[in-house]
Amino acid sequence: MQNKPIVINTRHLIVNKLEGIGRFTFEIVRRLVEMHPEEEFIFLFDRKPDPSFLFAPNVTPIVVYPPARHPLLWHIWFQWRVPSILKKYKAKLFVSPDGFLPLASNIPQVAVIHDLNFEHRPEDLPKGVCLFYKKYFPLFARKADRICTVSQYSKQDIENTYHIPAGNIDIIYNGASNIFRPLPPREQERIRRKIVNGDEYLIYVGSLHPRKNIINLLNAFDLYKIQQRGKLHLVIVGEPMYKNDEISNTYNGLVYRDSVHFLGYLSMTDLAKYMASAKALVLVSHFEGFGIPIIEAMACDVPVIVSQTTSMPEVAGTAGFYVNPDSLRDIADAFSIIDSSPEVRTQLIENGQQERKRFSWDKSAQKLWESMQTCLKAR
Repeated sequence: MQNKPIVINTRHLIVNKLEGIGRFTFEIVRRLVEMHPEEEFIFLFDRKPDPSFLFAPNVTPIVVYPPARHPLLWHIWFQWRVPSILKKYKAKLFVSPDGFLPLASNIPQVAVIHDLNFEHRPEDLPKGVCLFYKKYFPLFARKADRICTVSQYSKQDIENTYHIPAGNIDIIYNGASNIFRPLPPREQERIRRKIVNGDEYLIYVGSLHPRKNIINLLNAFDLYKIQQRGKLHLVIVGEPMYKNDEISNTYNGLVYRDSVHFLGYLSMTDLAKYMASAKALVLVSHFEGFGIPIIEAMACDVPVIVSQTTSMPEVAGTAGFYVNPDSLRDIADAFSIIDSSPEVRTQLIENGQQERKRFSWDKSAQKLWESMQTCLKAR
Protein backbone atom coordinates (compact mmCIF):
# COMPACT_ATOMS: atom_id res chain seq x y z
CA MET A 1 0.00 0.00 0.00
CA GLN A 2 1.47 3.32 -1.09
CA ASN A 3 -0.83 5.52 0.99
CA LYS A 4 -1.59 5.15 4.63
CA PRO A 5 -4.95 3.37 4.61
CA ILE A 6 -8.31 4.30 6.04
CA VAL A 7 -9.53 1.37 8.13
CA ILE A 8 -13.28 0.77 8.43
CA ASN A 9 -15.11 -1.55 10.79
CA THR A 10 -17.32 -3.52 8.37
CA ARG A 11 -18.30 -6.40 10.66
CA HIS A 12 -22.01 -5.68 10.05
CA LEU A 13 -21.72 -6.48 6.34
CA ILE A 14 -23.23 -9.96 6.41
CA VAL A 15 -25.21 -11.51 3.56
CA ASN A 16 -28.95 -11.56 4.27
CA LYS A 17 -28.42 -9.68 7.55
CA LEU A 18 -28.34 -6.04 6.45
CA GLU A 19 -30.57 -4.30 8.95
CA GLY A 20 -30.03 -0.86 10.46
CA ILE A 21 -26.29 -0.44 10.99
CA GLY A 22 -25.54 -3.01 8.30
CA ARG A 23 -27.62 -1.08 5.78
CA PHE A 24 -25.95 2.21 6.78
CA THR A 25 -22.50 0.62 6.41
CA PHE A 26 -23.30 -0.97 3.04
CA GLU A 27 -24.77 2.12 1.40
CA ILE A 28 -22.27 4.68 2.65
CA VAL A 29 -19.03 2.69 2.60
CA ARG A 30 -19.74 1.46 -0.94
CA ARG A 31 -20.05 5.05 -2.07
CA LEU A 32 -16.97 6.21 -0.17
CA VAL A 33 -14.59 3.77 -1.81
CA GLU A 34 -16.04 4.44 -5.26
CA MET A 35 -15.90 8.23 -4.77
CA HIS A 36 -12.27 8.12 -3.64
CA PRO A 37 -10.21 5.72 -5.78
CA GLU A 38 -7.11 7.67 -4.73
CA GLU A 39 -7.46 6.30 -1.19
CA GLU A 40 -6.60 2.86 0.16
CA PHE A 41 -9.25 1.27 2.38
CA ILE A 42 -9.00 -1.72 4.71
CA PHE A 43 -12.27 -3.40 5.66
CA LEU A 44 -12.28 -5.31 8.95
CA PHE A 45 -14.61 -8.32 9.04
CA ASP A 46 -15.09 -10.81 11.85
CA ARG A 47 -15.84 -13.68 9.44
CA LYS A 48 -15.03 -14.48 5.82
CA PRO A 49 -16.63 -11.67 3.78
CA ASP A 50 -18.89 -12.16 0.82
CA PRO A 51 -17.15 -10.93 -2.36
CA SER A 52 -20.08 -8.59 -3.04
CA PHE A 53 -18.91 -6.43 -0.13
CA LEU A 54 -15.49 -5.74 -1.69
CA PHE A 55 -16.77 -2.78 -3.63
CA ALA A 56 -13.68 -1.58 -5.51
CA PRO A 57 -10.03 -2.43 -6.27
CA ASN A 58 -8.86 -0.03 -3.55
CA VAL A 59 -10.39 -2.25 -0.82
CA THR A 60 -8.34 -4.79 1.13
CA PRO A 61 -10.40 -7.15 3.34
CA ILE A 62 -8.96 -8.47 6.58
CA VAL A 63 -10.69 -11.06 8.72
CA VAL A 64 -10.12 -10.37 12.40
CA TYR A 65 -10.88 -13.21 14.78
CA PRO A 66 -12.70 -14.07 16.97
CA PRO A 67 -16.19 -13.28 15.59
CA ALA A 68 -17.39 -10.29 17.64
CA ARG A 69 -20.93 -11.37 18.56
CA HIS A 70 -20.89 -11.24 22.36
CA PRO A 71 -19.83 -8.58 24.92
CA LEU A 72 -16.66 -10.45 25.91
CA LEU A 73 -15.75 -10.99 22.26
CA TRP A 74 -16.55 -7.34 21.46
CA HIS A 75 -13.97 -6.37 24.06
CA ILE A 76 -11.34 -8.74 22.69
CA TRP A 77 -11.99 -7.68 19.08
CA PHE A 78 -11.95 -3.92 19.56
CA GLN A 79 -9.55 -3.50 22.48
CA TRP A 80 -6.96 -6.15 21.55
CA ARG A 81 -7.22 -7.28 17.95
CA VAL A 82 -8.17 -4.05 16.13
CA PRO A 83 -5.37 -1.91 17.67
CA SER A 84 -2.78 -4.39 16.43
CA ILE A 85 -4.23 -4.20 12.90
CA LEU A 86 -4.21 -0.39 12.96
CA LYS A 87 -0.58 -0.38 14.07
CA LYS A 88 0.54 -3.07 11.62
CA TYR A 89 -0.90 -1.29 8.58
CA LYS A 90 -0.02 2.24 9.76
CA ALA A 91 -3.63 3.38 9.45
CA LYS A 92 -4.26 7.12 9.20
CA LEU A 93 -7.91 6.92 10.28
CA PHE A 94 -10.34 4.44 11.83
CA VAL A 95 -14.04 4.72 11.01
CA SER A 96 -16.58 2.69 12.99
CA PRO A 97 -20.18 2.67 11.70
CA ASP A 98 -21.42 0.96 14.90
CA GLY A 99 -19.68 3.37 17.30
CA PHE A 100 -17.30 0.80 18.88
CA LEU A 101 -13.73 2.12 19.15
CA PRO A 102 -10.33 0.78 20.28
CA LEU A 103 -9.68 2.89 23.37
CA ALA A 104 -5.92 2.35 23.44
CA SER A 105 -5.26 3.42 19.86
CA ASN A 106 -3.92 6.91 19.21
CA ILE A 107 -4.87 7.24 15.54
CA PRO A 108 -7.75 9.60 14.61
CA GLN A 109 -11.15 7.92 14.99
CA VAL A 110 -14.68 8.63 13.76
CA ALA A 111 -17.54 6.90 15.59
CA VAL A 112 -21.06 6.67 14.20
CA ILE A 113 -23.37 6.46 17.23
CA HIS A 114 -26.87 5.88 15.86
CA ASP A 115 -28.80 6.27 19.10
CA LEU A 116 -28.68 5.78 22.86
CA ASN A 117 -31.75 3.59 23.26
CA PHE A 118 -29.95 1.48 25.89
CA GLU A 119 -29.60 4.53 28.13
CA HIS A 120 -33.35 5.16 28.11
CA ARG A 121 -34.82 1.67 27.75
CA PRO A 122 -32.29 -0.74 29.31
CA GLU A 123 -35.05 -3.26 29.94
CA ASP A 124 -35.26 -3.91 26.18
CA LEU A 125 -31.79 -5.49 26.05
CA PRO A 126 -30.18 -8.59 27.57
CA LYS A 127 -28.48 -7.61 30.80
CA GLY A 128 -24.93 -8.33 29.63
CA VAL A 129 -25.36 -6.36 26.41
CA CYS A 130 -26.87 -3.40 28.25
CA LEU A 131 -24.11 -3.35 30.87
CA PHE A 132 -21.47 -3.35 28.13
CA TYR A 133 -23.13 -0.49 26.25
CA LYS A 134 -23.65 1.62 29.35
CA LYS A 135 -20.04 1.12 30.44
CA TYR A 136 -18.30 1.57 27.10
CA PHE A 137 -20.32 3.97 24.97
CA PRO A 138 -19.55 6.97 27.20
CA LEU A 139 -15.87 6.02 26.77
CA PHE A 140 -16.26 5.61 23.00
CA ALA A 141 -17.99 8.99 22.76
CA ARG A 142 -15.18 10.73 24.63
CA LYS A 143 -12.47 8.85 22.72
CA ALA A 144 -13.81 9.74 19.28
CA ASP A 145 -12.16 12.65 17.52
CA ARG A 146 -15.48 13.11 15.77
CA ILE A 147 -18.93 11.62 16.32
CA CYS A 148 -21.50 11.19 13.59
CA THR A 149 -25.14 10.41 14.26
CA VAL A 150 -28.28 10.04 12.18
CA SER A 151 -30.72 12.67 13.46
CA GLN A 152 -30.95 15.95 15.32
CA TYR A 153 -32.75 14.03 18.06
CA SER A 154 -29.79 11.67 18.53
CA LYS A 155 -27.30 14.52 18.39
CA GLN A 156 -29.04 16.32 21.23
CA ASP A 157 -29.31 13.06 23.16
CA ILE A 158 -25.56 12.41 22.85
CA GLU A 159 -24.80 16.01 23.84
CA ASN A 160 -27.02 15.88 26.91
CA THR A 161 -26.29 12.33 28.05
CA TYR A 162 -22.53 12.21 27.51
CA HIS A 163 -21.76 15.95 27.70
CA ILE A 164 -20.13 16.02 24.28
CA PRO A 165 -19.77 19.50 22.69
CA ALA A 166 -22.25 20.05 19.87
CA GLY A 167 -19.42 21.11 17.57
CA ASN A 168 -17.91 17.62 17.76
CA ILE A 169 -21.05 15.89 16.45
CA ASP A 170 -22.14 15.78 12.82
CA ILE A 171 -25.59 14.74 11.60
CA ILE A 172 -25.64 12.27 8.73
CA TYR A 173 -29.16 11.24 7.76
CA ASN A 174 -29.84 7.79 6.38
CA GLY A 175 -31.13 7.38 2.83
CA ALA A 176 -33.28 5.05 0.77
CA SER A 177 -31.80 2.79 -1.89
CA ASN A 178 -32.83 3.51 -5.48
CA ILE A 179 -34.49 0.10 -5.54
CA PHE A 180 -37.33 1.56 -3.46
CA ARG A 181 -39.75 3.09 -5.93
CA PRO A 182 -43.50 3.00 -6.72
CA LEU A 183 -44.83 -0.09 -8.48
CA PRO A 184 -47.51 -0.19 -11.19
CA PRO A 185 -50.94 -1.32 -9.90
CA ARG A 186 -50.74 -4.62 -11.78
CA GLU A 187 -47.43 -5.49 -10.13
CA GLN A 188 -48.83 -4.54 -6.73
CA GLU A 189 -51.75 -6.89 -7.30
CA ARG A 190 -49.33 -9.70 -8.18
CA ILE A 191 -47.39 -9.18 -4.95
CA ARG A 192 -50.59 -9.10 -2.88
CA ARG A 193 -51.80 -12.33 -4.46
CA LYS A 194 -48.46 -13.89 -3.63
CA ILE A 195 -48.49 -13.12 0.09
CA VAL A 196 -52.07 -12.37 1.25
CA ASN A 197 -54.36 -13.84 -1.43
CA GLY A 198 -54.76 -10.47 -3.10
CA ASP A 199 -55.96 -8.54 -0.02
CA GLU A 200 -54.46 -5.22 1.08
CA TYR A 201 -51.98 -5.16 3.93
CA LEU A 202 -50.06 -3.01 6.37
CA ILE A 203 -46.34 -3.68 6.56
CA TYR A 204 -43.84 -3.49 9.42
CA VAL A 205 -40.13 -3.63 8.58
CA GLY A 206 -37.41 -4.02 11.20
CA SER A 207 -35.95 -6.38 13.75
CA LEU A 208 -38.31 -7.96 16.28
CA HIS A 209 -36.71 -5.99 19.08
CA PRO A 210 -38.61 -5.00 22.25
CA ARG A 211 -38.14 -1.27 21.59
CA LYS A 212 -39.94 -1.74 18.26
CA ASN A 213 -43.20 -2.22 20.20
CA ILE A 214 -44.29 -5.36 18.35
CA ILE A 215 -46.58 -6.40 21.21
CA ASN A 216 -48.69 -3.24 20.97
CA LEU A 217 -48.61 -3.44 17.18
CA LEU A 218 -50.11 -6.94 17.27
CA ASN A 219 -52.72 -6.10 19.89
CA ALA A 220 -53.72 -2.88 18.15
CA PHE A 221 -54.12 -4.70 14.86
CA ASP A 222 -56.35 -7.26 16.55
CA LEU A 223 -58.40 -4.44 18.09
CA TYR A 224 -58.83 -2.84 14.66
CA LYS A 225 -60.00 -6.15 13.16
CA ILE A 226 -62.43 -6.80 16.02
CA GLN A 227 -63.96 -3.33 15.85
CA GLN A 228 -63.95 -2.67 12.12
CA ARG A 229 -64.05 -6.15 10.58
CA GLY A 230 -61.60 -4.69 8.10
CA LYS A 231 -59.93 -6.80 5.43
CA LEU A 232 -56.41 -5.51 5.97
CA HIS A 233 -53.65 -7.96 6.80
CA LEU A 234 -50.48 -7.23 8.79
CA VAL A 235 -47.18 -8.31 7.23
CA ILE A 236 -44.13 -8.31 9.53
CA VAL A 237 -40.70 -8.33 7.89
CA GLY A 238 -37.65 -8.92 10.07
CA GLU A 239 -35.97 -11.40 12.36
CA PRO A 240 -35.88 -11.63 16.17
CA MET A 241 -33.10 -9.50 17.64
CA TYR A 242 -33.19 -11.38 20.92
CA LYS A 243 -35.21 -14.38 22.01
CA ASN A 244 -38.65 -13.06 22.94
CA ASP A 245 -41.39 -15.49 23.92
CA GLU A 246 -43.74 -12.58 24.57
CA ILE A 247 -44.18 -11.98 20.83
CA SER A 248 -45.07 -15.64 20.24
CA ASN A 249 -47.47 -15.69 23.15
CA THR A 250 -49.15 -12.47 22.03
CA TYR A 251 -49.50 -13.74 18.46
CA ASN A 252 -51.01 -17.03 19.64
CA GLY A 253 -53.58 -15.10 21.66
CA LEU A 254 -54.81 -12.96 18.76
CA VAL A 255 -58.37 -13.42 17.52
CA TYR A 256 -57.27 -12.58 13.98
CA ARG A 257 -53.85 -14.19 13.99
CA ASP A 258 -54.57 -15.70 10.55
CA SER A 259 -54.33 -12.14 9.19
CA VAL A 260 -50.82 -11.65 10.61
CA HIS A 261 -47.89 -12.89 8.52
CA PHE A 262 -44.28 -13.14 9.75
CA LEU A 263 -42.03 -13.24 6.68
CA GLY A 264 -38.61 -13.11 8.35
CA TYR A 265 -35.73 -11.47 6.50
CA LEU A 266 -36.29 -10.45 2.87
CA SER A 267 -33.78 -9.60 0.18
CA MET A 268 -33.66 -5.93 -0.75
CA THR A 269 -35.34 -6.72 -4.07
CA ASP A 270 -38.28 -8.45 -2.44
CA LEU A 271 -38.50 -5.91 0.38
CA ALA A 272 -38.79 -3.04 -2.08
CA LYS A 273 -41.63 -4.78 -3.91
CA TYR A 274 -43.46 -5.75 -0.74
CA MET A 275 -43.09 -2.22 0.62
CA ALA A 276 -44.39 -0.63 -2.58
CA SER A 277 -47.45 -2.91 -2.57
CA ALA A 278 -48.52 -2.08 1.00
CA LYS A 279 -51.45 0.07 2.07
CA ALA A 280 -49.16 1.74 4.63
CA LEU A 281 -45.98 1.22 6.61
CA VAL A 282 -46.44 0.89 10.37
CA LEU A 283 -43.54 1.85 12.65
CA VAL A 284 -44.88 2.45 16.16
CA SER A 285 -41.58 2.00 18.00
CA HIS A 286 -40.96 3.28 21.48
CA PHE A 287 -37.54 4.52 20.36
CA GLU A 288 -35.82 5.19 17.02
CA GLY A 289 -32.58 6.98 16.29
CA PHE A 290 -33.84 7.41 12.73
CA GLY A 291 -36.09 4.72 11.19
CA ILE A 292 -34.88 3.89 7.66
CA PRO A 293 -38.17 2.16 6.63
CA ILE A 294 -39.93 5.53 6.94
CA ILE A 295 -38.06 7.01 4.00
CA GLU A 296 -38.11 3.74 2.07
CA ALA A 297 -41.91 3.83 2.29
CA MET A 298 -42.01 7.47 1.20
CA ALA A 299 -39.82 6.55 -1.79
CA CYS A 300 -42.44 3.93 -2.75
CA ASP A 301 -45.41 6.36 -2.43
CA VAL A 302 -46.62 4.46 0.64
CA PRO A 303 -48.05 6.36 3.65
CA VAL A 304 -46.42 5.93 7.04
CA ILE A 305 -48.05 5.41 10.44
CA VAL A 306 -45.40 6.32 13.00
CA SER A 307 -44.91 7.09 16.67
CA GLN A 308 -44.95 10.68 17.80
CA THR A 309 -41.78 10.04 19.82
CA THR A 310 -37.97 10.39 19.56
CA SER A 311 -36.64 10.97 16.02
CA MET A 312 -39.68 9.87 14.02
CA PRO A 313 -41.40 13.26 13.63
CA GLU A 314 -38.08 14.69 12.46
CA VAL A 315 -37.78 12.03 9.77
CA ALA A 316 -41.41 11.68 8.64
CA GLY A 317 -42.24 15.37 8.85
CA THR A 318 -45.60 16.18 7.24
CA ALA A 319 -45.78 12.67 5.76
CA GLY A 320 -46.40 10.92 9.07
CA PHE A 321 -49.73 9.79 10.51
CA TYR A 322 -48.72 10.08 14.16
CA VAL A 323 -49.84 7.86 17.02
CA ASN A 324 -49.12 7.36 20.69
CA PRO A 325 -47.15 4.07 20.76
CA ASP A 326 -48.57 3.23 24.19
CA SER A 327 -52.21 3.55 23.08
CA LEU A 328 -53.78 0.54 21.38
CA ARG A 329 -56.82 2.66 20.60
CA ASP A 330 -54.72 5.34 18.90
CA ILE A 331 -52.88 2.81 16.73
CA ALA A 332 -56.07 0.89 15.86
CA ASP A 333 -57.84 4.12 14.89
CA ALA A 334 -54.94 4.96 12.57
CA PHE A 335 -55.36 1.60 10.84
CA SER A 336 -59.06 2.27 10.41
CA ILE A 337 -58.53 5.75 8.94
CA ILE A 338 -55.83 4.59 6.53
CA ASP A 339 -58.08 1.72 5.49
CA SER A 340 -61.20 3.81 4.90
CA SER A 341 -60.02 7.27 3.83
CA PRO A 342 -58.43 7.57 0.35
CA GLU A 343 -58.16 11.32 0.87
CA VAL A 344 -55.93 10.94 3.91
CA ARG A 345 -53.72 8.41 2.14
CA THR A 346 -53.40 10.64 -0.93
CA GLN A 347 -52.37 13.64 1.17
CA LEU A 348 -49.80 11.62 3.11
CA ILE A 349 -48.33 10.26 -0.14
CA GLU A 350 -48.07 13.74 -1.63
CA ASN A 351 -46.40 15.01 1.52
CA GLY A 352 -44.00 12.08 1.40
CA GLN A 353 -42.99 12.95 -2.15
CA GLN A 354 -41.72 16.28 -0.80
CA GLU A 355 -40.23 15.01 2.47
CA ARG A 356 -38.18 12.29 0.79
CA LYS A 357 -36.14 14.89 -1.10
CA ARG A 358 -34.30 15.60 2.16
CA PHE A 359 -32.65 12.18 2.17
CA SER A 360 -30.00 10.66 -0.09
CA TRP A 361 -27.28 8.08 0.49
CA ASP A 362 -25.05 10.11 -1.84
CA LYS A 363 -25.43 13.14 0.44
CA SER A 364 -24.84 10.93 3.47
CA ALA A 365 -21.61 9.50 2.06
CA GLN A 366 -20.35 13.00 1.26
CA LYS A 367 -21.14 14.18 4.79
CA LEU A 368 -19.27 11.25 6.33
CA TRP A 369 -16.29 12.03 4.10
CA GLU A 370 -16.35 15.64 5.27
CA SER A 371 -16.41 14.45 8.89
CA MET A 372 -13.44 12.19 8.21
CA GLN A 373 -11.48 15.07 6.69
CA THR A 374 -12.34 17.33 9.61
CA CYS A 375 -11.08 14.62 11.95
CA LEU A 376 -7.78 14.31 10.09
CA LYS A 377 -7.21 18.07 9.85
CA ALA A 378 -7.80 18.46 13.59
CA ARG A 379 -4.79 16.23 14.23
